[in-house]
Amino acid sequence: MKFLKIVFLVVFFPLMTGATSAHKFYVSITKIEYVAKSESLQVITQLFIEDVEQVLQQRYDPSISLGTTKETEADGAFLEQYILQKLKIEVNGTPLVLNYLGKEYDTDMVKSYMEVTGIPSVMDIIVENKMLMDLFDEQQNIIHYKNNKTRKSLMLDRDNPKGVLNFN
Repeated sequence: MKFLKIVFLVVFFPLMTGATSAHKFYVSITKIEYVAKSESLQVITQLFIEDVEQVLQQRYDPSISLGTTKETEADGAFLEQYILQKLKIEVNGTPLVLNYLGKEYDTDMVKSYMEVTGIPSVMDIIVENKMLMDLFDEQQNIIHYKNNKTRKSLMLDRDNPKGVLNFN
């Protein structure tokens, strides 16, 4: 019986009292899809609202609120500005200018949509994604690329915020 009490105290008591520290993951996902038919690159970033809100509050204005009734037009503009500063894409050696189309909220995530047109082919793509790395040392930014034939991924972090995908 004494053994069961010890097991309970060691295993279950910390869980019930919240004494264990929850590990928070700092991750974003960026999906890049090349659509040959429209010669366009379509980009979707997914960030946790809480994380991006925190970085925007530190960088621009402590009153920024995303995904709530308190959100202002300026808050959305700060989000756009931040994403366009932190996400850089080159295709075939040419830096792209991302056209920010808008955002939507999905539970605890914010999805931002961007597009670049006039891309006849993709031989290689360089992605630099420094989103949230200025706030979270453990931040990882996952990049998923796809076209009608190929799927490739990159894992970017503070030490390696830029990656290359070749399709030769």
